[in-house]
Amino acid sequence: MRPFFSALLRVVFAFIATAGSAAGAGNVLVFGDSLSAAYGLATTQGWPALLERRLEQKAPAWKVVNASVSGETTAGGLRRLPQDLKLHRPQVVVIALGANDALRGLPIAAARANLEQMVRLAREAKATPVLVGLMIPPNYGIEYAAQFRDMYGDIAKRMKIPLVPFLLEGVADKRELFQADQLHPTAEAQPRILDNVWAVLQPVLVPKKAS
Repeated sequence: MRPFFSALLRVVFAFIATAGSAAGAGNVLVFGDSLSAAYGLATTQGWPALLERRLEQKAPAWKVVNASVSGETTAGGLRRLPQDLKLHRPQVVVIALGANDALRGLPIAAARANLEQMVRLAREAKATPVLVGLMIPPNYGIEYAAQFRDMYGDIAKRMKIPLVPFLLEGVADKRELFQADQLHPTAEAQPRILDNVWAVLQPVLVPKKAS
């Protein structure tokens, strides 16, 4: 009888593990640049830290890993992502890169290719990618700014992934919500930034129960 019970226990534990995975639990990898790295702020003030606290209340099985790096480009992110996927084994990857490509005037086609490859890598790692859209002012060039803005929607539509339309919605047009450099949001702006991300991320992390 002992082998029978041993086999039964293995089945039960396998079922529990599968059920836990299906319920949605694990790491949310935030993969961005200074806008997500709490540049100029205490780490606890950035929107990823606020996300961690919100999840403690609404979906405690989820944990946030913030792998954002100030100054990161999409090319740099693409180089780093495989190692971070291997290290953190996330179930969700929030990709919030591209701002530094635009500030440097790097080719849109290269940024698009890098973001698309990051989406593929996340999927290959069995993670759900969530893309975060960004915008730049028209003084960087009206056509360039429009192509940059549209890039995120195009990628999300073609690759069928959730999209946060604009990370800084409700912030970008308010000078008082930026630090002295007028590039990085203040601590007061972080809750609004979190709400922008949460509106898209919540359905991924906390799916509605079937009625």
